[in-house]
Parts: sequence; structure tokens; C-alpha cells
Amino acid sequence: MNIRKHIPDSITSMNLLCGVVGVILTLGGRPDQGFILMILGAVFDFFDGFAARMLKASSGIGKELDSLADMVTFGVLPSVMLFVTGRTDILVLKYFPIVLAAFSALRLAKFNLDERQHASFLGLPTPASAMVCGSLACLVYKTPDSLLASWCAGPVFLPLLAVVLSLLLVSEIPMFSMKFGVGEKASKVENVKRIAFLVITLAAVILTVCLHLHWSFAVLLAFTGYILDNLAFALCHSASACHSERSEESK
Repeated sequence: MNIRKHIPDSITSMNLLCGVVGVILTLGGRPDQGFILMILGAVFDFFDGFAARMLKASSGIGKELDSLADMVTFGVLPSVMLFVTGRTDILVLKYFPIVLAAFSALRLAKFNLDERQHASFLGLPTPASAMVCGSLACLVYKTPDSLLASWCAGPVFLPLLAVVLSLLLVSEIPMFSMKFGVGEKASKVENVKRIAFLVITLAAVILTVCLHLHWSFAVLLAFTGYILDNLAFALCHSASACHSERSEESK
């Protein structure tokens, strides 16, 4: 029996188990612990691909298992976290964040079929979306008297956040991969995006430490910055493309 080929799948299974336990903890009233399990799942998600490449043990079943694990940890768990965080009595809006799970599934299915997504992504990766939701839920749990907690208690903020993240998940907006060394060599623009994200992350950590805030605030700022970083570059590219077209038409 070749144990080596089962190592990546075992690591992926740990990601899946983290997601399941995270859902249980969150529904039990501890989204902060659920968020820690989400982060741990993200660590396993990073290393399963790394192990598969290093051991040359990639397989079709591993790919399917990876999507299933990601769906639980980065699709179901974050939507449950938003549901638990919400405090509105309007039934439709209370359950609305669960739609994020459906769009996460659609995002993962599209990724499996799209041959264009190797060194970078088209649309928001599910782990990034999950980190925004998880860090938000954790921060609200730890600081129930904060302004952010009062926003989440209302009927607008969380449903709106779920809509925005859902649309970004299935969008065609180019977003860089955080897994360095994956696929084709990253372009100069991708590297600039990554450097900008590292600067944003460093600034988020410094701000969190200086203001004596909970560490989940730094994660929320960092991954919000990841989204804004990619959106800014996409808008700049779109504006540049429009300017080039107008210049060509005027000749």
C-alpha cells in the first residue's frame, strides 16, 4: 500500500473536519472558536496542495475532496457565522446571509471547470470571503458594544454584505492567488497587487496593536484590503482600456 499518495487527501480531510466542527461551535454560540477552526482549515487547505505537488500525489478524487472541504469550511461555515451574528427579527433578512453558501458552491464549481484560473483567480476566492465573514463574526462576539456590532444587529448590514460577497464570488474580476509558486509565473501586476496586500496587512496589524483591539480586527482589515486592492487594480485596468480604445478611435 502506497501511503504517500494518501497524505494530501488526509490533509484535505482535516480541512473538512475543521469546517464541520466550526459549524457546530458557531451554532453552539461560539463563533470565535468557529473562526479559529476556519483559520486552521485554511492552513490545511494551503498545505494539501503543497503536499500533493511535493509528493507528486495529485489525483481526481483529491480535487473533488478539496472542493467539498472548501464548501464546508469556506462556504457553509461563514454563512452560518453571519446568520448567528445577525440580530434582526425580520425573518427573511435574518436567514438571507445563508445565500452566501449557495454562491460559494457556484464559485467552487466554476473554478473546477474554468481553465483560465491558475496563477490568478477570476472572482473572489472562497477563503477570502470566508475570512471576512469569520473575522467579522468573531470581532462582534468579542466586542458586543462596538459600532460594528450595532450595524450587524440591524436589518441592512449583514444581508448587504452577503449580497456583495456573493456577487464578487461569481464575478469576472481578476484577483491574485495567495498561494505563491502555483501554476504559471505571476505577472508584474500580480506581484504589485501582492506587495500592496502585504503593506495593507502590516498596516492592519500595527493599527490593531496600537489601538489595543482584538486580533480579528486585523484579519478583517487585511482581507477587506485584499478585496479593495483587487477592485482598485481592476478599475484602473478598465479605465486604461477605455482610454486606449478612445485613442484608437480618434486616430
